[in-house]
Amino acid sequence: MFSITVRDHLMIAHSFRGEVFGPAQRLHGATFLVDATFRRAELDDDNIVVDIGLATQELGSLVSELNYRNLDDEPAFAGVNTSTEFLAKVIADRLADRVHAGALGEGARGLAGITVTLHESHVAWASYERAL
Repeated sequence: MFSITVRDHLMIAHSFRGEVFGPAQRLHGATFLVDATFRRAELDDDNIVVDIGLATQELGSLVSELNYRNLDDEPAFAGVNTSTEFLAKVIADRLADRVHAGALGEGARGLAGITVTLHESHVAWASYERAL
């Protein structure tokens, strides 16, 4: 399986509900490194996994929709604990939608899957992997 990874970053504010979150139940900020990995079994006709420029552009565009937001105020996340794991899935699913819409080029239609990893710090991160 071949893969390429592109990276961006995301800064948000949010709070959690539930005793398991301890002090994170209060409003707090988070800064994530966001890695999006695109996979395919065989390279396309240009011998690439996906156009790295388009992948970088689309990840950046998607991240900008969430960046510098208090996720508690976003209607799409009403009543949801926006955990790192949950946000990794949101970003992966939105990237998948962009792949299916053709935003990453025709060659991207041969992708097998996407993994999105959000790094909370140098010692903790979460990922979501999905098929395309």
